[in-house]
Amino acid sequence: MKLTNIADTVLDRSVVLGYTRIGPAVRRLWWPSDPAPGSMSGKRVLITGATSGIGKATAAGLARLGAEVHVLGHHEGHLDRALDELQSEVPAGHFHRWQCDVSDLSDVRRFCADFRERVPGLDTLIHNAGTMAHERTETPAGHEFTLATMVLGPHLMTALLRESLATAGDARVLFTSSGGMYAAALRDDDPEYRTGRYSGPQAYARTKRMQVVLAQMWSERLATHGIVAESMHPGWVNTRGVANYLPKFRALTLPFMRNADQGADTLVWLAATKPESRGSDHFWHDRRLRPTSYGRERDQGPEKRRRLWDYVASETGTDATV
Repeated sequence: MKLTNIADTVLDRSVVLGYTRIGPAVRRLWWPSDPAPGSMSGKRVLITGATSGIGKATAAGLARLGAEVHVLGHHEGHLDRALDELQSEVPAGHFHRWQCDVSDLSDVRRFCADFRERVPGLDTLIHNAGTMAHERTETPAGHEFTLATMVLGPHLMTALLRESLATAGDARVLFTSSGGMYAAALRDDDPEYRTGRYSGPQAYARTKRMQVVLAQMWSERLATHGIVAESMHPGWVNTRGVANYLPKFRALTLPFMRNADQGADTLVWLAATKPESRGSDHFWHDRRLRPTSYGRERDQGPEKRRRLWDYVASETGTDATV
């Protein structure tokens, strides 16, 4: 066990070895067992950003385990294509389509009201929708688009579906973060990226850091409802978003990048096996808890965390004490 821990840590700290397809190929020698067949039978799962990439692979993986999968996407055409492909890939799968723009808080409210009325309970909520911008843009409500998509929308959705999750019992809320969050400090002072020269990749990293912090804070607040909130990062995955926004990075790393199924593995495993977290640790990669900082002064102390939570609660109109 000690030798495998050392090997796993070496992979993780090297980044290139741990985040690429090499990581799961090696770690599979010692990581926890795969979910049992049928382990998600009778369970309902909602996945945002599920029409392509990691989200779509997660939908297929959980459907194979018996889950009733609710696929949420923004574009109607993408939803139609994804549902056709998922049903072809998993013929016995139970899929339902939902349309919602996660960056639009009014649309999130509309969707959640409809979902609560039509679906009696929710076992797993997976916040996978993501975006990256070439330049700073705002939603009609005045929020920076990356923040709205990956922080404000998911926060509001979690709050509005809390009772659905509590009804199911022993539920999970999972955030698809990114290893890129290690390069970003927690910016409670400028969450909307209004100051300084805007960088799409940096805005992405900032919001991914926020997701990890908010997942920890949600888990503290949802514990009394029997709900656990966790985050994970999938490594370097060959997705449409990477191709669109990081073409140079993709060109350099493509031979070593993970496919969507490899990127989705930990999400599927977390939803199906519900492993125990350790104290306040809720950040996973390749089926193992990971540090949220490597000591490069990524201050995310209680005061900064509280200010971020208060800002997000204020902007989403949710209860800050939840």
